[in-house]
Order: sequence, then structure tokens, then C-alpha cells
Amino acid sequence: MKVVDGQRGAYRPSTTPPTPPTPSTALRRGPLLVTAVFAALGGAGIPAAALPALWGLWQLYAMLFGAVAAVGIVAAVAALGWPTRKTAHFGALAASGALVLWVLSRPLGLLTRFDPWQPADTVAGFTDYVAAGLQVVAVFGFLVVARRRAHPWPSAARRVTAWILLFPVLVAVLATGVAGTVAAGDSSTGPAASTLLDGPGTVEYCRQDGIPLAMDVYRRSAGGPPVPVVLFLHGGGLVLGNRKPTGPGALLAGSRFGPLRDELTARGFAVAVIDFRLAPAAPWPAPLADARCAVRFLKANAAALAVDPARIAVAGTGTGGTLASLLGVARGQDTGQYAGQDSTVRAVAALSAPAGFDLAGLDPLTRASVLMAPGRSPSALRAASPLTYAGPGAPPFLLGNGGRKSAEFAARLRAAGVPVTEGAVSERAVAEFLAAAVG
Repeated sequence: MKVVDGQRGAYRPSTTPPTPPTPSTALRRGPLLVTAVFAALGGAGIPAAALPALWGLWQLYAMLFGAVAAVGIVAAVAALGWPTRKTAHFGALAASGALVLWVLSRPLGLLTRFDPWQPADTVAGFTDYVAAGLQVVAVFGFLVVARRRAHPWPSAARRVTAWILLFPVLVAVLATGVAGTVAAGDSSTGPAASTLLDGPGTVEYCRQDGIPLAMDVYRRSAGGPPVPVVLFLHGGGLVLGNRKPTGPGALLAGSRFGPLRDELTARGFAVAVIDFRLAPAAPWPAPLADARCAVRFLKANAAALAVDPARIAVAGTGTGGTLASLLGVARGQDTGQYAGQDSTVRAVAALSAPAGFDLAGLDPLTRASVLMAPGRSPSALRAASPLTYAGPGAPPFLLGNGGRKSAEFAARLRAAGVPVTEGAVSERAVAEFLAAAVG
């Protein structure tokens, strides 16, 4: 009861409707929000891990990518720590900004000085695509969470069911983000490539489209007369791997380099192993152009490296062996750095190397790597196949441990008068073959 103008009136309850929830109403930390947060963190962590290498190329790109990554990380942490519709929208906006940067720099190629994603793609040529995919997941997840009505008191069965349904997606997002970040960070570890040829170590052997490419040179001892050199090309389907003897790149490239390097250096060889650009970040024939440039580099700088330019051989495993075979048979006009030098070699050792590319009868993983590297067009597949170029004038070949169409390749080489050795071989046998071939 209340008194109005001295009169006691009856109590009337308020008819004003309750205030509806505001857009900042707190949200639950459900599986969809958690998945979106970890996708955003993975998508931002990949470019962040490659920042030291990108900084060494151009600080402006590094600051741009660093700022976008930092905003993405802050937005993801805010959405997880204070889950509201506002923070979810902030997370979606930050992930969208990172996705726009990827589209501008990769598919559209508008950042023209060089490809700023290349430092992240030195272990897997699709690492930047992984980052973009994670950002797509983050944008979708944040937007769905922000648009859903709050459900403050869901039943235990509802919560458990949601976690069970989204748990595989969450695990996949976590694994992909961690793997991509580790792969991108591998470009920033180890000694930096130097343009100074001050003896064995890591040197920059070529700069393709503004991207410096590194070579490690191993030899038993410094000094003495020039020694023969073997250029080693790692495997990985032209999509995975790098030159390093340990780490994720070495794991993806195969494990034969270390034992073969030791066998060769014990026989007085120098061994050079290189990074080359990977697909799909760098389309074919980028890896072959890099391998040719490495041979020309060795010839142009033979005196500084104390190697014999007339005794250069090449070896490779898997698709690295395919590149090695192409150096032996696909001769042509050399263009680019080190004018006046050619990329001919004295001997080729290709181990478990495909000699021909086609899509028939391939398992899904191999098919995917072929589609990402040479491509699906018949002309591209023929151009990437050593079998296409088998003919006279090639150096001696060792085709070890088989490989797709290697038997047909060996037969064509023999028919052209090229010495060919086949069969299962050990690292010692490879070293003995190269020692005999280069003299």
C-alpha cells in the first residue's frame, strides 16, 4: 500500500517487461567456442612462428604479419577468458582479418616484393594453407557461438553429447595447429645462411623471387686440394622436408641423408644439401630450377668451397631422386644466377625415386602430393618425369631400390648407351658407385 495526495491506494504490480539480455550476455565455454579459440590460436601461431625468418627478409612484412597474429591471439584469449557475444564477434573479426591478409598475399599475390608466406612453408609447402583453413574454422565457430541463444543451464546429457560430437574436431584442430606452428618455426632455427663463402657451413646458394635458399656444406677436413662434391636432394614428394639432418623437416624427408653423408665424407667427398621451394607454395618447376641453380653455384664458387667443378655428382631419395634424375637427363638452357655456368653433372644416384608421374593406381596420399607438385595436366606430368627425357649423352646412373617406372627408365637409358646400375643398394654401395663414377 502507498499514500498518494493523502489517499491510500491499492498496490499495483509493475507491468514493465523485464529487460532482455544484452549482446554482452556471458556465454558458456562449450566445445564449439573452445574449438574456435584453438583454431584461431593455431592460425595466428603459424605466421608468428615464422616471424624471425620473415624479419630477416623484410621488416615491414614482419611487422604486418606480427600485428595481425598478435591481434588474433589477444582476441582468442579474450573470447576464452571472457566468453560474451562481443568477444566472440571480436574473435571472428580478428580471424577474418588474418584470412583477408592470406588471400591478398597468396591467391591474389598483391604483396609483390616477395611471397611473405615462404618462410612458413620451408618444411611443408602447404603450411600457409593450414593457417588459412584454421582461420576459416575460427570465423565459423565464433559466428555460430555469437548467434546462438544463451542456454545457461543445459542438462548434463546435453553437455556430454556436445563434447563427444565435437571432440574429434577439437583434436584435429589442436593437432593441425601444433604441427603447423612447429613446421613454420623450423625455418627460424639453425644458423642463418650467409652470402660469404668462408668455408664449410651454411651459405645462401641462390635467391629465387626474393627468397634466399640455404645450402649446408659438409666435408671431412678443410684445406688440401679441391675434392669432388655430391649435391644431395631430399625426398618428401616435393611437398615436405628440408635440408636439415634433424627436426621435423628431416623426419618428413626420410632418414638416409645422414648415413650417406658420412659414407661420402669418409671417402673424401664434400657433400652439399639444399633447401628447395616446395609445392603448392611454389609451383613446378620451382624445385628443379633451384636444383639447377645449386649446381651452378657450386661451379661458380668452386675455388672458395675447395671443390672440383668438373667432379660434381647428384644424389637424392624419393622425389629428390627424381630431381636428381632430371638434372642428369633434362638438359637445356640454364638461366638465372651464375651466368656462364651450366648444371650438368658427372653422375646420378636416385634412390626409391619415381621416374614417371601419372595418377593411375596411386594411393590417396601420393595422389595428393602429385596433384600439389607437378599438377594434374598431362603436359606438366610429362615435364616432371625423367622418363620423358631418357636418351643418349646422360651421365652414369644408379637407380637403387626401385621406384615408380624406374625399370622402364633404366631400360630406355641402356638402350641409349647410358651406363645404369640397378637393385637394392646400401649407403656404402651408393658411395662406392659415386666414387667410381666421378673418378
